[in-house]
Amino acid sequence: MPPQDRNDKERGTMSMANKDQEEMWNGAGGKAWVRAQTLLDTAFQPFADILVETVTTANANSVLDIGCGTGATTLAMAKALGPEADCLGLDISETMISHARKRAAESGSHAEFLVADAQTYPFEAGRFDMITSRFGVMFFEDPVAAFRNLNRAAQPGTQLLMFSWRDPAENPFMTAAEAGARPLLPGLPEREPNARGQFGFADAARVERILSESGWQDVVSEKLDVECRFPLSAMDLYVSLMGPVGYAIAQGVDEATRKKVIDVVRATFMEFADGDEIVFTAACWKTAARAA
Repeated sequence: MPPQDRNDKERGTMSMANKDQEEMWNGAGGKAWVRAQTLLDTAFQPFADILVETVTTANANSVLDIGCGTGATTLAMAKALGPEADCLGLDISETMISHARKRAAESGSHAEFLVADAQTYPFEAGRFDMITSRFGVMFFEDPVAAFRNLNRAAQPGTQLLMFSWRDPAENPFMTAAEAGARPLLPGLPEREPNARGQFGFADAARVERILSESGWQDVVSEKLDVECRFPLSAMDLYVSLMGPVGYAIAQGVDEATRKKVIDVVRATFMEFADGDEIVFTAACWKTAARAA
Protein backbone atom coordinates (compact mmCIF):
# COMPACT_ATOMS: atom_id res chain seq x y z
CA MET A 1 0.00 0.00 0.00
CA PRO A 2 1.48 3.39 -0.97
CA PRO A 3 2.32 5.62 2.00
CA GLN A 4 -0.41 8.17 1.29
CA ASP A 5 -3.05 5.47 0.88
CA ARG A 6 -1.84 3.92 4.12
CA ASN A 7 -2.11 7.32 5.78
CA ASP A 8 -5.68 7.76 4.55
CA LYS A 9 -6.59 4.31 5.87
CA GLU A 10 -5.09 4.90 9.30
CA ARG A 11 -7.04 8.15 9.74
CA GLY A 12 -10.24 6.22 9.32
CA THR A 13 -9.38 3.39 11.69
CA MET A 14 -7.46 5.05 14.52
CA SER A 15 -9.27 4.77 17.84
CA MET A 16 -8.73 7.46 20.44
CA ALA A 17 -8.20 5.15 23.42
CA ASN A 18 -5.09 7.16 24.23
CA LYS A 19 -6.43 10.59 23.32
CA ASP A 20 -4.35 12.46 25.87
CA GLN A 21 -1.19 10.82 24.55
CA GLU A 22 -2.17 11.66 20.98
CA GLU A 23 -2.62 15.31 21.92
CA MET A 24 0.70 15.50 23.77
CA TRP A 25 2.78 13.74 21.13
CA ASN A 26 1.23 15.74 18.31
CA GLY A 27 1.86 18.92 20.28
CA ALA A 28 4.84 20.01 22.32
CA GLY A 29 6.09 16.48 23.02
CA GLY A 30 6.34 15.44 19.38
CA LYS A 31 7.83 18.74 18.25
CA ALA A 32 10.48 18.47 20.96
CA TRP A 33 11.51 14.98 19.82
CA VAL A 34 11.78 16.14 16.21
CA ARG A 35 13.97 19.09 17.18
CA ALA A 36 16.14 16.90 19.40
CA GLN A 37 16.24 13.93 17.00
CA THR A 38 19.99 13.93 16.39
CA LEU A 39 20.77 14.34 20.09
CA LEU A 40 18.41 11.53 21.10
CA ASP A 41 19.58 9.19 18.35
CA THR A 42 23.14 9.71 19.54
CA ALA A 43 22.31 9.17 23.22
CA PHE A 44 20.24 6.03 22.64
CA GLN A 45 22.35 4.45 19.89
CA PRO A 46 23.28 1.48 22.13
CA PHE A 47 19.63 0.40 22.20
CA ALA A 48 19.36 0.56 18.41
CA ASP A 49 22.48 -1.62 18.25
CA ILE A 50 20.89 -4.24 20.51
CA LEU A 51 17.70 -4.30 18.44
CA VAL A 52 19.65 -4.63 15.19
CA GLU A 53 21.65 -7.55 16.61
CA THR A 54 18.43 -9.21 17.83
CA VAL A 55 16.50 -9.00 14.55
CA THR A 56 19.47 -10.06 12.43
CA THR A 57 20.26 -13.02 14.69
CA ALA A 58 16.61 -14.08 14.48
CA ASN A 59 16.55 -13.61 10.68
CA ALA A 60 13.36 -11.59 11.09
CA ASN A 61 11.31 -10.97 7.96
CA SER A 62 8.50 -8.77 9.29
CA VAL A 63 9.22 -6.38 12.16
CA LEU A 64 6.83 -4.08 14.01
CA ASP A 65 8.54 -1.28 15.98
CA ILE A 66 6.19 0.17 18.62
CA GLY A 67 6.50 3.82 19.63
CA CYS A 68 9.15 4.36 16.97
CA GLY A 69 9.15 8.15 17.32
CA THR A 70 11.29 9.78 14.65
CA GLY A 71 12.29 6.40 13.26
CA ALA A 72 15.89 5.70 14.31
CA THR A 73 15.37 2.11 15.43
CA THR A 74 13.06 1.19 12.55
CA LEU A 75 15.48 2.63 9.99
CA ALA A 76 18.43 0.82 11.58
CA MET A 77 16.64 -2.54 11.59
CA ALA A 78 15.43 -2.09 8.01
CA LYS A 79 18.96 -1.32 6.86
CA ALA A 80 20.37 -4.37 8.63
CA LEU A 81 17.71 -6.78 7.37
CA GLY A 82 17.75 -5.58 3.77
CA PRO A 83 15.02 -4.67 1.27
CA GLU A 84 13.30 -8.06 1.39
CA ALA A 85 12.28 -7.54 5.02
CA ASP A 86 9.10 -5.74 6.05
CA CYS A 87 9.92 -3.14 8.73
CA LEU A 88 7.04 -1.03 10.03
CA GLY A 89 7.46 1.73 12.60
CA LEU A 90 4.31 2.76 14.46
CA ASP A 91 3.66 5.79 16.63
CA ILE A 92 0.65 7.78 17.80
CA SER A 93 2.40 11.03 16.80
CA GLU A 94 1.80 12.25 13.26
CA THR A 95 4.42 14.90 13.96
CA MET A 96 7.14 12.33 14.57
CA ILE A 97 5.99 9.89 11.91
CA SER A 98 6.07 12.64 9.27
CA HIS A 99 9.69 13.25 10.24
CA ALA A 100 10.46 9.52 10.16
CA ARG A 101 9.00 9.24 6.65
CA LYS A 102 11.12 12.17 5.54
CA ARG A 103 14.22 10.48 6.91
CA ALA A 104 13.33 7.24 5.13
CA ALA A 105 12.82 9.04 1.82
CA GLU A 106 16.08 10.96 2.16
CA SER A 107 18.09 7.84 2.97
CA GLY A 108 16.40 5.57 0.43
CA SER A 109 15.16 3.27 3.19
CA HIS A 110 12.40 0.75 2.51
CA ALA A 111 11.10 1.13 6.07
CA GLU A 112 7.47 2.18 6.35
CA PHE A 113 5.80 4.24 9.05
CA LEU A 114 2.26 4.30 10.38
CA VAL A 115 0.37 6.82 12.53
CA ALA A 116 -1.76 4.64 14.79
CA ASP A 117 -2.52 3.54 18.33
CA ALA A 118 -1.05 0.07 18.92
CA GLN A 119 -3.78 -0.59 21.50
CA THR A 120 -6.59 -0.46 18.94
CA TYR A 121 -5.19 -0.56 15.39
CA PRO A 122 -6.64 -3.46 13.35
CA PHE A 123 -3.41 -5.17 12.36
CA GLU A 124 -3.47 -8.05 9.92
CA ALA A 125 -3.53 -11.20 12.06
CA GLY A 126 -0.22 -13.03 12.24
CA ARG A 127 1.65 -10.48 10.13
CA PHE A 128 4.83 -10.00 12.21
CA ASP A 129 7.59 -12.36 13.28
CA MET A 130 9.30 -9.81 15.52
CA ILE A 131 7.90 -6.95 17.65
CA THR A 132 10.25 -4.43 19.22
CA SER A 133 10.13 -1.22 21.22
CA ARG A 134 12.68 1.22 22.58
CA PHE A 135 10.88 3.03 25.39
CA GLY A 136 7.59 3.17 23.49
CA VAL A 137 5.27 0.88 25.44
CA MET A 138 4.69 2.70 28.76
CA PHE A 139 1.89 4.98 27.58
CA PHE A 140 -1.12 2.73 26.94
CA GLU A 141 -4.44 3.53 28.59
CA ASP A 142 -5.09 -0.24 28.84
CA PRO A 143 -1.78 -2.11 28.52
CA VAL A 144 -3.39 -5.56 28.65
CA ALA A 145 -5.64 -4.67 25.72
CA ALA A 146 -2.67 -3.20 23.86
CA PHE A 147 -0.46 -6.25 24.23
CA ARG A 148 -3.37 -8.55 23.43
CA ASN A 149 -3.83 -6.61 20.19
CA LEU A 150 -0.12 -6.94 19.45
CA ASN A 151 -0.30 -10.66 20.18
CA ARG A 152 -2.99 -11.02 17.52
CA ALA A 153 -0.67 -9.28 15.05
CA ALA A 154 2.12 -11.76 15.82
CA GLN A 155 2.84 -15.09 14.21
CA PRO A 156 3.05 -18.09 16.54
CA GLY A 157 6.45 -17.96 18.23
CA THR A 158 7.04 -14.30 17.42
CA GLN A 159 9.58 -12.70 19.74
CA LEU A 160 8.72 -9.52 21.61
CA LEU A 161 11.71 -7.46 22.77
CA MET A 162 11.17 -4.15 24.52
CA PHE A 163 13.06 -1.69 26.69
CA SER A 164 11.45 0.25 29.53
CA TRP A 165 12.84 2.41 32.30
CA ARG A 166 13.41 1.09 35.80
CA ASP A 167 12.68 3.12 38.95
CA PRO A 168 13.25 6.90 38.88
CA ALA A 169 15.69 6.55 41.80
CA GLU A 170 17.88 4.39 39.55
CA ASN A 171 17.83 7.02 36.80
CA PRO A 172 19.08 10.24 38.42
CA PHE A 173 19.85 11.86 35.07
CA MET A 174 16.21 11.52 34.03
CA THR A 175 14.91 13.21 37.17
CA ALA A 176 17.64 15.79 37.87
CA ALA A 177 15.96 18.51 35.80
CA GLU A 178 12.73 18.27 37.78
CA ALA A 179 14.53 18.38 41.12
CA GLY A 180 16.49 21.45 40.11
CA ALA A 181 13.63 23.32 38.43
CA ARG A 182 10.78 22.58 40.83
CA PRO A 183 11.29 25.75 42.94
CA LEU A 184 10.90 27.78 39.74
CA LEU A 185 8.17 25.58 38.22
CA PRO A 186 6.01 24.51 41.19
CA GLY A 187 3.36 23.04 38.89
CA LEU A 188 5.60 20.23 37.69
CA PRO A 189 3.75 16.90 38.06
CA GLU A 190 4.99 14.38 40.60
CA ARG A 191 6.04 10.94 39.41
CA GLU A 192 3.33 8.38 40.28
CA PRO A 193 4.13 4.66 40.52
CA ASN A 194 2.65 2.62 37.63
CA ALA A 195 1.20 5.75 36.01
CA ARG A 196 1.42 6.05 32.24
CA GLY A 197 4.61 7.77 31.24
CA GLN A 198 8.35 7.29 31.26
CA PHE A 199 8.46 5.12 34.40
CA GLY A 200 5.13 3.37 33.91
CA PHE A 201 6.80 -0.03 33.49
CA ALA A 202 9.35 0.32 36.31
CA ASP A 203 7.78 -2.62 38.17
CA ALA A 204 8.97 -5.69 36.26
CA ALA A 205 6.57 -8.02 38.07
CA ARG A 206 3.64 -5.88 36.96
CA VAL A 207 4.90 -5.87 33.37
CA GLU A 208 5.25 -9.63 33.40
CA ARG A 209 1.65 -9.94 34.65
CA ILE A 210 0.43 -7.62 31.89
CA LEU A 211 2.17 -9.65 29.21
CA SER A 212 0.99 -12.98 30.60
CA GLU A 213 -2.61 -11.76 30.86
CA SER A 214 -2.48 -10.59 27.25
CA GLY A 215 -1.35 -13.95 25.94
CA TRP A 216 2.44 -13.73 25.79
CA GLN A 217 4.55 -16.61 27.05
CA ASP A 218 8.08 -17.14 28.40
CA VAL A 219 8.22 -13.59 29.76
CA VAL A 220 11.64 -12.64 31.12
CA SER A 221 12.83 -9.24 32.33
CA GLU A 222 16.54 -8.58 32.61
CA LYS A 223 18.16 -5.58 34.28
CA LEU A 224 20.22 -3.58 31.83
CA ASP A 225 22.45 -0.61 32.63
CA VAL A 226 23.47 1.17 29.44
CA GLU A 227 25.98 4.01 29.20
CA CYS A 228 24.56 6.79 27.05
CA ARG A 229 26.26 9.97 25.92
CA PHE A 230 25.71 13.09 23.85
CA PRO A 231 27.71 16.28 23.23
CA LEU A 232 27.95 18.76 26.08
CA SER A 233 27.25 21.47 23.51
CA ALA A 234 23.72 20.07 23.12
CA MET A 235 22.87 20.40 26.82
CA ASP A 236 20.79 23.58 26.54
CA LEU A 237 18.76 22.00 23.73
CA TYR A 238 18.08 18.96 25.90
CA VAL A 239 17.15 21.05 28.95
CA SER A 240 14.78 23.31 27.03
CA LEU A 241 12.93 20.52 25.22
CA MET A 242 12.92 17.20 27.03
CA GLY A 243 10.98 15.73 29.96
CA PRO A 244 8.52 17.47 32.27
CA VAL A 245 10.70 20.58 32.46
CA GLY A 246 10.93 20.95 28.70
CA TYR A 247 7.19 20.34 28.40
CA ALA A 248 6.46 23.00 31.04
CA ILE A 249 8.65 25.49 29.19
CA ALA A 250 6.88 24.70 25.92
CA GLN A 251 3.49 25.27 27.55
CA GLY A 252 4.52 28.86 28.16
CA VAL A 253 6.67 30.57 30.76
CA ASP A 254 8.03 34.09 30.65
CA GLU A 255 11.50 34.58 29.24
CA ALA A 256 13.06 35.44 32.60
CA THR A 257 11.75 32.22 34.17
CA ARG A 258 12.84 30.21 31.17
CA LYS A 259 16.39 31.56 31.44
CA LYS A 260 16.52 30.86 35.19
CA VAL A 261 15.26 27.31 34.69
CA ILE A 262 17.83 26.55 32.00
CA ASP A 263 20.65 28.04 34.08
CA VAL A 264 19.67 26.03 37.16
CA VAL A 265 19.19 22.76 35.31
CA ARG A 266 22.37 23.22 33.29
CA ALA A 267 24.31 23.53 36.55
CA THR A 268 22.54 20.45 37.93
CA PHE A 269 23.48 18.39 34.90
CA MET A 270 27.16 19.32 35.04
CA GLU A 271 27.74 16.42 37.43
CA PHE A 272 27.17 14.20 34.38
CA ALA A 273 29.77 16.06 32.28
CA ASP A 274 32.83 14.13 31.16
CA GLY A 275 35.07 16.29 29.04
CA ASP A 276 33.04 17.52 26.08
CA GLU A 277 30.23 14.99 26.62
CA ILE A 278 27.31 14.32 28.91
CA VAL A 279 27.45 10.70 30.09
CA PHE A 280 24.67 8.97 32.01
CA THR A 281 23.47 5.47 32.79
CA ALA A 282 20.10 4.36 31.45
CA ALA A 283 18.79 1.87 34.03
CA CYS A 284 16.29 -0.24 32.12
CA TRP A 285 14.43 -3.48 31.83
CA LYS A 286 15.07 -5.58 28.75
CA THR A 287 11.91 -7.65 28.53
CA ALA A 288 11.48 -10.56 26.16
CA ALA A 289 8.43 -12.71 25.50
CA ARG A 290 7.05 -15.10 22.91
CA ALA A 291 3.68 -15.21 21.19
CA ALA A 292 1.73 -18.41 21.84
